[in-house]
Amino acid sequence: MSGKLYLCATPIGNLEDITLRVLRTLKEVDLIAAEDTRNSIKLLNHFDIKTPMTSYHEYNKIDKAYVLIEKMQQGQNIALITDAGTPGISDPGEELAAMCVEAGIEVTSLPGPSACITALTLSGLPTRRFAFEAFLPADKKERKEILEELAGETRTIILYEAPHRLVRTLEELRGTLGNRRMTLCRELTKKHETAFRTTIEDLLIYYEKEKPLGECVLVIEGRSRSEIEQEARQSWEEISIEEHMEIYEKQGIQRKEAMKLVAKDRGVTKREIYQYMIQKN
Repeated sequence: MSGKLYLCATPIGNLEDITLRVLRTLKEVDLIAAEDTRNSIKLLNHFDIKTPMTSYHEYNKIDKAYVLIEKMQQGQNIALITDAGTPGISDPGEELAAMCVEAGIEVTSLPGPSACITALTLSGLPTRRFAFEAFLPADKKERKEILEELAGETRTIILYEAPHRLVRTLEELRGTLGNRRMTLCRELTKKHETAFRTTIEDLLIYYEKEKPLGECVLVIEGRSRSEIEQEARQSWEEISIEEHMEIYEKQGIQRKEAMKLVAKDRGVTKREIYQYMIQKN
């Protein structure tokens, strides 16, 4: 029988956040695949875990995945851990999990810490709907495209950013999204955890005098639906009702249904559109 891949969430700062199930699994598996063995050995030593480790990271994620899959096909159970948090979320564990599924190997995820969820829940911003973008891409064209997509995003937005790139990213966000409410989270789960509830512009002013420190999670409010609807109505109002009707009727939509759609677009009643059309005819 084939072995199994265990995606084991590890602490993002506070070692007490590791679960009993993860600790037991790390002790029982045949091998632990770690993003950075030098970092993970500290965790294993702290909990007196002697299981052998091997490296699995961004630069060997495909070739090493085949090696690990072969071991699991031979019956070994392997635990995957990242430097911090849940494997597969903004790290190469995503590739290994997908390749295991394709190879018919059972994959199970052991829930635990995740920086994006931790930051979201303490941000004070809406949590029911959110868009997680992790780190914005380095490629300028792709980065610009994603920022433009986020400009219309109504869900709460979560980004990761390194301290040395924080100010540049905030400037790009202000230029594309405008000034939004946001919460900047640092040192999550640690002694000096901070959740800076502010706005993009105020944060830029703050960092004119202060040096950004620590890995950051940015939680940014989504765009207001009412604002989007208002803009849509304004754009429709730039054309006449006759032209508006014609757009729908050219699509083969019946006149009565077209009136409903025009009324909805303009934020008025169908009766108002009907009376207008009667008067014009």
